[in-house]
Amino acid sequence: MFSQSDLVNSDSYHRGAGGISSAFCSNIIGSGIFVSPKGVLENAGSVGLAIIVWVVTGGITAIGALCYAELGDIFGGLAGFLRLWIAVLVIYPTNQAVIALTFANYILQPLFPSCLPPDTALRLLAAVCLLLLTWVNCFSVRWATRVQDIFTAGKLLALGLIIIMGIVQICKGHYYWLEPVHAFETFRDYEVGLIALSFLQGSFAYGGWNFLNYVTEELVDPYRNLPRAIFISIPLVTFVYVFANIAYITAMSPQELLASNAVAVTFGEKLLGVMSWIMPISVALSTFGGVNGSLFTSSRLFFAGAREGHLPRLLAMIHVNRCTPIPALLFTCVSTLLMMCTSDIYTLINYVGFINYLFYGVTVAGQIVLRIKQPDLKRPIKISLVWPVIYLLFWGFLLIFSLYSEPLVCGIGLLIMLTGVPVYYLGVYWENKPEWFDRGLCKLTHVCQKFCSVVYPAMDQSPPEEEKGDGHEEDGSLKVDG
Repeated sequence: MFSQSDLVNSDSYHRGAGGISSAFCSNIIGSGIFVSPKGVLENAGSVGLAIIVWVVTGGITAIGALCYAELGDIFGGLAGFLRLWIAVLVIYPTNQAVIALTFANYILQPLFPSCLPPDTALRLLAAVCLLLLTWVNCFSVRWATRVQDIFTAGKLLALGLIIIMGIVQICKGHYYWLEPVHAFETFRDYEVGLIALSFLQGSFAYGGWNFLNYVTEELVDPYRNLPRAIFISIPLVTFVYVFANIAYITAMSPQELLASNAVAVTFGEKLLGVMSWIMPISVALSTFGGVNGSLFTSSRLFFAGAREGHLPRLLAMIHVNRCTPIPALLFTCVSTLLMMCTSDIYTLINYVGFINYLFYGVTVAGQIVLRIKQPDLKRPIKISLVWPVIYLLFWGFLLIFSLYSEPLVCGIGLLIMLTGVPVYYLGVYWENKPEWFDRGLCKLTHVCQKFCSVVYPAMDQSPPEEEKGDGHEEDGSLKVDG
């Protein structure tokens, strides 16, 4: 396995604004655009306001990316652990559950043209998708990456078809709901709390914008190229999302869109005729690849967290032959299955949106604090404080009114996050644990090791106290080089 420094020090990994922009767009554009439009429109109250929400969310995403570009990484200690904890328990499992349920929706909706698919069937098919892809990721890293490469084409095909058909519809004069006099016709009264929720729904589709935070070292001249990459990629993503939503509205009334659980399927049925089967297949391919990609990245996050000592050591172990992080993959699979049983797609999106924005806001606030306390600190990228202030104002509006509108959903998210506080003090901060506790944990780890056939990979530079001549670690687990 290669460390980040190994990668970024290689000349082949140094990229300009164009290369990073392409990777950034690919990381953001995903399954969210096939599920979020309904949630955004439902909470916005009119077509015009929904389009504004998509544009503003894109702008706020760009500002957030600029702030993160300067900051790099601010979290450490308890705050950093809570971020990891909520990612483990909520963010990644929720993302995977939403994408898997969307996959099931687009597979089953054509089979039930006159009604919604049975809820049990949706969840079972989503679970089958998740279990199959977990097995693929456990079996081979190469297979997992091939699945990702193949199924990415589905995303491009579906979005390309939607936008092209939308342009054709506009050229034919089908833009009734886009005319200013009709765009702001409300199908329910505007409510500030629900408008805040529409931003949470839209932000789900923009997920992955903080990807740039991890590739700063790969950029040639990051001071110039990182802001340039942000201003190329995020407007492009916003353009794609806005035009996809405009395309939906050229073929459907707001009421038809809200009545559909698979918006792209309804769109295809209205415009593609006998070829309408292309749309659900394309979206299903996209979402299948989305689940695979999320499983791949989330398991690596848990793996890295375990190697830092913030998660159980077992999650940092890999299969003795296949070198895949099987315990981390099984953990994220089980967490996602539990999420699938708890709520519907749009409630899950509100969960993850609220928690994400909570941490984003705290991070950006930390940027202002650092500017005041350490004004002379070397910053490869430095932006005007106007941007973090704008972001924080929007953040305050979003969180306050989201909490007001959905106190139970947001409250549960906060509660889950706060459960990480005792876990941090018991598992990380408390170093001198009783011998019986360590012994019990070692036995449990050893049993799970044998069950999964996994070992702890040796670090390139192991601390002296961890080196064991018999190939065993202090906790009784096996260690292997390579």
